[in-house]
Amino acid sequence: MPVTLTHWGAYDVAVVDGRRIDVRPVTKDPDPSPLGANLAALADHPARVRRPAVRRGFLEEVASGRRGRRSDRRRGDDAFVEVDWETALDLVAAEIDRVRTEAGPASIYAGSYGWASAGRVHNPQTWLFRLLGLVGGFTRTVNSYSYAAAEVILPHVAGNFFDVLGNHTPFEELARHGRLVVAFGGLPAKNTQVENGGTYRHLAPGGLRALRDGGVRIVNVSPLRGDVDRSLSATWLPIRPGTDTALILALANTLVAEGLADRAFLDRYCSGVGPFLRTVADCPPEWAEPICGVPAPTIRELARDLAAGPSLVTASWSLQRADHGEHVYWAVIALAALLGQIGTPGGGFGIGYGSVNRVGSAESRFSLPRIPAGVNPVKGFVPVARITEALERPGAAFTYDGATHHYPDTRLVYWAGGNPFHHHQDLGRLARAWQLPECVVVHEHMWNALARHADVVLPAATLLERDDVGSSPQTGTIVAMPRILEPIGEARTDRAIFSGVAHRLGVGGPFDEGRDDRAWLEWVWAETVDRAARDGVALPDLDGLFAVGAVDLPRPPEPRVLLAPFRDDPDVAPLRTPSGRIELHSEVLAAFGHPDVPAGPCWRPPLEWLGAPLASRFPLHLVSNQPATRLHSQLDVGAASQAGKVAGREALRMHPSDAAARGLAAGDVVRVHNDRGACLAGVVVDDGVVEGVVVLPTGAWYDPVEPGGLCRAGNPNVLTSDRPTSSLAQAPAAQSCLVEVTRWEGPVPELTVDRPPTFVDRP
Repeated sequence: MPVTLTHWGAYDVAVVDGRRIDVRPVTKDPDPSPLGANLAALADHPARVRRPAVRRGFLEEVASGRRGRRSDRRRGDDAFVEVDWETALDLVAAEIDRVRTEAGPASIYAGSYGWASAGRVHNPQTWLFRLLGLVGGFTRTVNSYSYAAAEVILPHVAGNFFDVLGNHTPFEELARHGRLVVAFGGLPAKNTQVENGGTYRHLAPGGLRALRDGGVRIVNVSPLRGDVDRSLSATWLPIRPGTDTALILALANTLVAEGLADRAFLDRYCSGVGPFLRTVADCPPEWAEPICGVPAPTIRELARDLAAGPSLVTASWSLQRADHGEHVYWAVIALAALLGQIGTPGGGFGIGYGSVNRVGSAESRFSLPRIPAGVNPVKGFVPVARITEALERPGAAFTYDGATHHYPDTRLVYWAGGNPFHHHQDLGRLARAWQLPECVVVHEHMWNALARHADVVLPAATLLERDDVGSSPQTGTIVAMPRILEPIGEARTDRAIFSGVAHRLGVGGPFDEGRDDRAWLEWVWAETVDRAARDGVALPDLDGLFAVGAVDLPRPPEPRVLLAPFRDDPDVAPLRTPSGRIELHSEVLAAFGHPDVPAGPCWRPPLEWLGAPLASRFPLHLVSNQPATRLHSQLDVGAASQAGKVAGREALRMHPSDAAARGLAAGDVVRVHNDRGACLAGVVVDDGVVEGVVVLPTGAWYDPVEPGGLCRAGNPNVLTSDRPTSSLAQAPAAQSCLVEVTRWEGPVPELTVDRPPTFVDRP
């Protein structure tokens, strides 16, 4: 039975009756994810994009010559005309050529942010960048919605974010040497189902169990009890969302006030100690208690527990997606520095344990080679979470990491892989700004919101319809991904689609380099074999890989410990920070002079939290977390995702007292709303949610009743704010969001995004 690799696991896939598929986890996966059930939707779902299609209004604009920035386009609310591939590719090539000639290549925005699929050859972002780089360039994005604030702040504090991400101390070392793990944002098992690049074995659940079995106490600091699995017997410390930094500073205050801080570590390994200690002096537990809702005696007790033995302080990725989100990671690292255990096998800090499968893994860090994306002559960029503002304000200045930049005049958006109508905040605002560019081209395999908001939709083959190879760092296995199904309808691989455009633009030769899909797969594997051989690892040839299905890589001989070389000798192995030390106060940030960018970790009240004046109108704090039933928005129409719905909508969890105060019961359909928008959801009553907090996971396919209006499906990003964390990182602040919930009265509007749009004849 052939195996395929996804971001949520590896599965044996059998074809039944020519088209239907049977999906089973591979036997070597110790904790397989149920998300594999979503794969069946790829086989023959009504929402599949089967043929190239062009928005009717776009064809009329092209024919009439009415172009330019316009807000009256009907993207998202228009019929489509199905066309042949020649017509579609001619249109795309003509638009690229027109825009680069009239406005310059910087006016082409290549977003394509997202996880796409697990295969290394068929990575659409690589091919998009390769194409556009060959025809003059494009405006790119920087950073990730997942951890954008962390990417920018960590180089000022403890070094490159990815140096930290790829070198976390493994769970087995923490279990062997540790005593306490304090997890801000928890260690949610549902998030460890996934891994960018694909995962063959789910290792994190076993690692978490190893902590329990090793006698390591886990403290779950979160508004959600379920952010640590019940089986781990964690202590739940309920906290108001958005107040973690205040609690951390109060813990630091206790360590200093009670003489528990490691002054020798601070002197040798840190800079800016004095200013930080002066900040901490003003943050006693009594100050933090009314902010975060944690009693002052509990704060003091936890601080003493941290100082009593090997302790790890970790924060989930979600916490920095909030107003002033940069500071929670800075505070976590500062707290770990006060404990003096950074670089030891049982202590220190972590950034993202429980966020994906690989953090805490001790497996091989071997990574597959990438197909060269080429050179982009355009140097301009847009922070990933600022796309709406970039579309609204061409030429406007923005600050990023202390420098001033300018938004491009975006005329053409080309998106392949990822879905901004999932990732982005304030979708009503995005939908309005999305009307302004002259052309939007999308590769998709489903008629989701992104496809419906495009001008040209090109049907892309899925991971089941092409040959590939996949792996992700630190999971220890390379997996063959054979084609299992013939492409649905007229779907083509992303590489083949881009090749067709490249030839029309006169760059087909350098784009292809004489290779088709199979030849590029052979190139990637040859490079992989050479790279592995340099590490002393012998791999089979490509046919051999596909014959065995998967190859395990040897584990590193010695377990790594985060920042151990730095601890051994900070002069020999300095950090990649301005001082080479952990910076508890940054002179660089101070020199920026931005009022919203303090030079050290501090707590500033978010614009939206349970202590804000706005809470008098919208008294519930919305947590929009990663769903348990799918990866982001991928395959929301799949069986696993649909099984988690309530009354056909995304499930909204709320505390029993909050439900009772509104006369709500489990299964009720409700309207979740604020001044930005509204959506429908189905109620789940859960005493594991802090009072005053509601939880609506991300990823329900955006399905507005009217453009920018009520979302029928329950997408929380119609509610979240599109403001940045700060002018430093310009990162998303989705978790700072207040809402109200009321019963939905009257008939529940029928979903439409789970089927194709309206098709008409060409005008």
